[in-house]
Amino acid sequence: MQKVKTVFMFPGQGSQYPQMGRQLFDNHKVFRHWMEKLDRPAREVVGRSIVETIYSAGKHEILDRTLITHPAIFMVEYALSQCLLSEGIEPDLTLGASLGSFAAAALAGHLDIEDALAAVIQQAIAFENTCARGGMIAVLAGRELLEQSVVFDLAEFAADNFATHFAIAVPDARLDDIEAELRSRDVAYQRLPVSFAFHSRWSEPAQFPFEAFMRLIPRKRGELPVVCCEQAAMLDILPNDFFWRVVRAPIRLRDTITKLEKQGPYRYIDLGPSGVMATFAKYIVSPSSKSTMHTILTPYGRDQQNLTALRKVY
Repeated sequence: MQKVKTVFMFPGQGSQYPQMGRQLFDNHKVFRHWMEKLDRPAREVVGRSIVETIYSAGKHEILDRTLITHPAIFMVEYALSQCLLSEGIEPDLTLGASLGSFAAAALAGHLDIEDALAAVIQQAIAFENTCARGGMIAVLAGRELLEQSVVFDLAEFAADNFATHFAIAVPDARLDDIEAELRSRDVAYQRLPVSFAFHSRWSEPAQFPFEAFMRLIPRKRGELPVVCCEQAAMLDILPNDFFWRVVRAPIRLRDTITKLEKQGPYRYIDLGPSGVMATFAKYIVSPSSKSTMHTILTPYGRDQQNLTALRKVY
């Protein structure tokens, strides 16, 4: 019988919300330890506590400032990975999409955790200092929709999640026009809580300062391969421009999971705040596949129950 391998999946921007991981922060000592450990160096650069910001935010507040959300998502994902390791749940592969590639690379041993956190924050600073504001819209439709109106020429394709779900990147001034067009076509959509048009040409001003910083960061050959959603490939060594490409080029989650499934089955564990990547994987994987998808953190307060359920199947 073919061994079921475990994939830790790390999504990126747009997955955050206030109080994410609260149950584990209050009740799991490993999760709390890593959140507080990473908060100290983050506070020195950002100028405020990321932990306090996450857990003091009101339930309905929108966390969308990149200098806060970049380290917040990274810290939650990495702390959750350490939480799982302490429970004896270990990955055979790590998979990163966009910002999630930093946590995937750090856990797999390609970057030191302190360097990964610093890089995340510096990427946020590069965006805030150089890029015009923009946004991203998740669209529940096939990609062919983009060919049906010249209005969509105002946007760039940013992510292929599954057959009937994609995301586009849009400059701030064009968001309302795009959404009006989607409504006129009775297409379901959701504006993501992000400040910039990631995965598009409008993010390119951030490239020079970010890559200048990354040249100072030492790389290592990791202990685990990283599955890259930008290249839809498994990488043992990360290219020099890896951490820029994952935020500039479109996310190819559908292609990535499809390729993995040819070598499967897998146990896909979503380490993101909202479990959205596990949901996407369910739509990508064939009904006949023996792969399974697992979510831990959700906005609905079931973090501990989900962790307990995962322990039972691992």
